[in-house]
Amino acid sequence: MISRAPHLAAVRELLDLFPVVALLGARQVGKTTLARQLGAEQEGPVHRFDLEDPDDLARLADAAFVLKSLGGLVVLDEIQTRPDLFPLLRTLADRPDTPARFLLLGSASPELLRLSSETLAGRIGFHELPGLSLAELGAGSLDRLWRRGGFPRAYLAATDPASRQWREAFIRTYLERDIPQLGIRLPAIALRRFWTMLAHYHGQTWNGSELGRALAVSDKTVMRYLEILEGTYMAFRLAPWHANLGKREIKAPKVYLADTGILHTLLGIERQEHLLAHPKCGASWEGLALREVILHARARPSERFFWGAHSGAELDLLIVRDGKKFGFEAKLTRSPGITPSMRSALDVLGLEHLFVVCHGDESPWPLAERITAVPLGALPRWAAQSGLAAA
Repeated sequence: MISRAPHLAAVRELLDLFPVVALLGARQVGKTTLARQLGAEQEGPVHRFDLEDPDDLARLADAAFVLKSLGGLVVLDEIQTRPDLFPLLRTLADRPDTPARFLLLGSASPELLRLSSETLAGRIGFHELPGLSLAELGAGSLDRLWRRGGFPRAYLAATDPASRQWREAFIRTYLERDIPQLGIRLPAIALRRFWTMLAHYHGQTWNGSELGRALAVSDKTVMRYLEILEGTYMAFRLAPWHANLGKREIKAPKVYLADTGILHTLLGIERQEHLLAHPKCGASWEGLALREVILHARARPSERFFWGAHSGAELDLLIVRDGKKFGFEAKLTRSPGITPSMRSALDVLGLEHLFVVCHGDESPWPLAERITAVPLGALPRWAAQSGLAAA
């Protein structure tokens, strides 16, 4: 079993602070496995309810009566299917003796599950579980992780075709079952078309009008589709950073699919040689590199941006923390050079440092003053040594 110790530690810490903790992430990303590991460490009783299991739902026919009587750790899996439980959890969380801690596992973000953040305000802590990362797998897994993505079953499949078959089944189940369970009513084929089209826009600035015309729907409709994919951890946006250059700057966000394995499935890519020859190869690498940097820097959405000017200068990722700016540029090469765009970003944005995330696992090396090349395979150990997580 792949160790996910940092995530276990984070959830333990939240359970010490809050009566209710939500462990959120995409379907099949490992939330149930992590909850089982956590339960195995508990000294007191552990009670588990799978809210998609008919037997467990029958046990919760009178949820107030059942949950009030329980102590220890209570795990409620797939909580997004039962938002009606949130008011009850608020009542249970407010008991003075707090005999139980509640661990909620969900496949929708707090924004999509508005009831959790509103009803349980001040009583709930959130932890997002991403797919597998290089820190958990080791530098030797880089190309496999890039090709197959971070879903455990996709990554661990015996062969590349088996991995792709799992991802195809995941996409179908997500569209036909998971989305309707959230109460979202729209044709699966329409969202599949949008998702596939978004894969071709991976790493580009958002153009809702263009996507809407291609799908014969309105701008608002394609934005709703994007929000659904974001709210279920299938996509993410990077907001543009404004450096007071007025109309010279790009003001639309950049969009990415969250998992490169899903991206490659939607693009019809199966083997490494196909990936390297595909027109979206560089954008795919960019998505993987930025995801790893964001994870290792523990960058919150309010801290991460991209920057671009209509002159052509751009920066793939800008992390702003404590008044300091750190830039990251992704390059699919083992020998990156310095570009005029990098120097422009250094000067215009006033970066503390710019890191060029490239292929390989060698130790980082300086390219110029305030510019360092960091091979992606070396990112986990370099981040720990350099204090990137506390940048």
